Amino acid sequence: MSFQFKKVLGLCLAACALQVVAQDYPSKPITMVMPYAPGGPGDTITRVFAGAMQKVLGQQIVVDNTAGASGSIGTAKVARAKPDGYTLLMIHVSHATNMVMYKNLPYHPVDDFEPIGRATSGPMLITARNEFPSKDLGEFVAYVKANAPKISLAHAGVGSASHLCALMMMSTLGVKFNEIPYKGTGPALNDLMGGQVDLLCDQTSGTVPSIKAGKIKAYAAAGKTRLPSLPQMPAISEAGVQGFDINISFGLYAPKGTPKPVLDKLTAALQASVGDPEVRQRLESMGISAVGVDLARPDALRAHLKNEIDNLGGLLTKAGVKPE
Repeated sequence: MSFQFKKVLGLCLAACALQVVAQDYPSKPITMVMPYAPGGPGDTITRVFAGAMQKVLGQQIVVDNTAGASGSIGTAKVARAKPDGYTLLMIHVSHATNMVMYKNLPYHPVDDFEPIGRATSGPMLITARNEFPSKDLGEFVAYVKANAPKISLAHAGVGSASHLCALMMMSTLGVKFNEIPYKGTGPALNDLMGGQVDLLCDQTSGTVPSIKAGKIKAYAAAGKTRLPSLPQMPAISEAGVQGFDINISFGLYAPKGTPKPVLDKLTAALQASVGDPEVRQRLESMGISAVGVDLARPDALRAHLKNEIDNLGGLLTKAGVKPE
């Protein structure tokens, strides 16, 4: 048997093996790791998609909350998992920014994962305590530019989505607020509602309910378009502020080396889920949007991650954040 024949035979056997894997997959429950604590917006989003995708795949998807170190503990768990499609990761911007936050990250966000597709998209919202003096967005921009050193700006800790939003707001407006870091969005939002701090820029999932209940003010969505769930609230670009565009997107990943036929099945299930009216309605009630089917694809998630590493990771570096 010639070497060339053996090589061709080996390739054929490998192709047949992949075909069998694709046909049999999934044959047992799948674990979807959510690297943040139960009860938060990321946990809710993960459970929405786990429920929708298991209907498509015909196997239970179990959500595993492995929290800690800005999501890096749960992420490392997935990076070390067997690449067979039975351990997945749902994660947001921390997948990009942890490269800046930690010196010895036990994985590489690009090299150690296979992107499956984006799942959600939601702008950050600029909110304030109810007694904050500005009546509308135009007054807000003028007031904070004139009074920045006296204004306290809360965020959920260095590297968090609200911290990134705070840095981008200060950069684009050319101001420096008095930053007040908290251990999580919950305590920051509580103090905003209580009037102990002036401003908070955070995800829609945490702020929209408090805005609708009249517990805090909302001035703008940090982007170019208005939020469908709050159509009366302008986008920051409407005040002539350019470059202040930050969007938090959750994406789904598998360990590096997961067979392409398995990834294709997972992408198809994700695409079916983002198009599910029930999924879209549940997310919209939180002020979040499911992405279009065209973004629930590996290439779209890969491009989005690169953009976040370059831009948001760069924002932390420019702000002088030192890795732990």
